[in-house]
Amino acid sequence: MQVNAKVDYALRALAELAQAGGGPVKAEAIAGAQAIPLKFLENIMLELRHAGIVNSQRGAVRGGYSLARPPEQIRLADVIRVVDGPLANVRGMSPEKLEYAGAATGLRDVWIALRANMRVVLESVTIADLQNGDLPATIRELTEAPDAWVRR
Repeated sequence: MQVNAKVDYALRALAELAQAGGGPVKAEAIAGAQAIPLKFLENIMLELRHAGIVNSQRGAVRGGYSLARPPEQIRLADVIRVVDGPLANVRGMSPEKLEYAGAATGLRDVWIALRANMRVVLESVTIADLQNGDLPATIRELTEAPDAWVRR
């Protein structure tokens, strides 16, 4: 899986909002805290607002963004689907719609297994987990494996 800047920025912005508590936070403050280009962030926040993940409030003094629901209820997978689409696709297609012939027949099952594993990870981690720095035990176990830190 390749995580693009849009996904990375969206998750970091939501972690900032969770850290801020309930009040609105200006886009400039989020962008500054996370080194995110402001215009890019504003476009992301618009998508998150349309999806009901964040609220926006106008105003020079009290304006800004806030989470639309508790951070414990916002899973990373939900955010990724909003800003980047399905968790796994192959050439823009859903894996179950693919058909391979001959020696590559089993490849579709590999893509489906990959998607299932991505779901296990991304649907088990919430914005609250990021904010608290306390990831679920299953995720910590995966990161504790020595091979997890080796790029191949």
